[in-house]
Amino acid sequence: MYIKNSTAKKIFKDAGAERVSDDALRAFETVMDRIAFDAAKKSVSLSKHAKRKTVYGSDVELAFR
Repeated sequence: MYIKNSTAKKIFKDAGAERVSDDALRAFETVMDRIAFDAAKKSVSLSKHAKRKTVYGSDVELAFR
C-alpha cells in the first residue's frame, strides 16, 4: 500500500468531510494506489523512450496528459 490511512483521512478532512468510514478510507487508498502506480509506470516508460535512466518531473506531468 502506497497511500497511508492517515494521509487518506487528511485528504478527506481537507476536502470538508467531518467523518470518514474505514470502508471509505480503504476504497480511497486502493483507488489512489492504482492511480499512483499507473502514473509511475507511465513516467518510467516515457523516460525509457527518451533513452534516459532518470525520471524527470516533465515525464510525470506528461504521463497525466
